[in-house]
Amino acid sequence: MTKTQTVALFILRLVFGWLFLYSGVSKLLDPNWSAESYLAGAKNFTAFYDFLMTPALMPFSNGLNAWGQTLIGLSLVSGIALQLSSLSGALLMILYYLPLGFPYPNSYSFVVDEHIIYAAALVVIATFASTTDTSFQQMYSKFRKERTISAKDNTSADNSAEG
Repeated sequence: MTKTQTVALFILRLVFGWLFLYSGVSKLLDPNWSAESYLAGAKNFTAFYDFLMTPALMPFSNGLNAWGQTLIGLSLVSGIALQLSSLSGALLMILYYLPLGFPYPNSYSFVVDEHIIYAAALVVIATFASTTDTSFQQMYSKFRKERTISAKDNTSADNSAEG
């Protein structure tokens, strides 16, 4: 992968990370937020989405949604567990897409809407997650490795100067 491609993928990952992180945190901080109205508007798979709205499951649905988005966002921003978070985010986007009307998920789309585009982009991030050195974890590991090599080189230079 070229440096330009790596940078583009890194930017895509950060943008999606911010999108998920902000969305999740804003839900967590809003005591009145609930997924109930979205679930109630389901036009497809209504039995499944009605099930998620039951009083026993509604707190779980809300928590999974808000915390899921927050954790996916943190993962995408930090670069830690990228494949897991990217695929989880893609699954979440599909779950948001399924209750929409088909083949017109909204008034300006035919079959494909933003949920499908987000899911596809997240699959791209997951696909390239292990081939790029763009996570903070990988950059830190690389930094430590270079620092260790540099320290060994300095020690070797000191030893040869003494000898």
